[in-house]
Amino acid sequence: MLNIKIMKRILYFLLLILVVVSCKNSPKGETQSTEVETKSEVVADERGYIVKVGDMVPNIDINLLDGTSFNISELKGKVVMLQFTASWCGVCRKEMPFIERDIWNVYKDNPDFALYGIDLKESKEETEAFAAAIPVTYPLTLDLEGKSFYSFCGEGAGVTRNIILDREGKIIMLTRLFDEAEFAQMVEVIDNELNKE
Repeated sequence: MLNIKIMKRILYFLLLILVVVSCKNSPKGETQSTEVETKSEVVADERGYIVKVGDMVPNIDINLLDGTSFNISELKGKVVMLQFTASWCGVCRKEMPFIERDIWNVYKDNPDFALYGIDLKESKEETEAFAAAIPVTYPLTLDLEGKSFYSFCGEGAGVTRNIILDREGKIIMLTRLFDEAEFAQMVEVIDNELNKE
């Protein structure tokens, strides 16, 4: 029994020496950390956006229904409207005829304007059927994995969003859902931006 007590003390003493020696082996002035670094999460605002007016547009690709794509930076020099949508979204279906009538039909022939609807996580076939069902003639594009959407919005955010960019690619307006007064303001922002020299 005495031997077990002595062995435990010796073992405890050796363990203590090991801890002290290992701490001394840290570079001078540094402490060792056992904390795991976590990726800092961007917090969305009350409307689900992780971007704000004044930010430059995130670097996204626009994926057309014909299988081609281009980078948003290629639209520099144009006033751009990005409309996030989905076929299952009732509010989107309500807003899209207004976008067609009050924005697309008015500005589609203006070489300084671009409008792209970005269909969230739906196939080419679903997107084509969606455009025909509304109907809209402005280009709907694919965001199969939601990469474009989540460049602007936090996880769990809903669609029915419009982002307006100035000619430099700076965000000048963000909308959420469909409010007639906000929609009228958006049309005015687009018109004013297109009329700037």
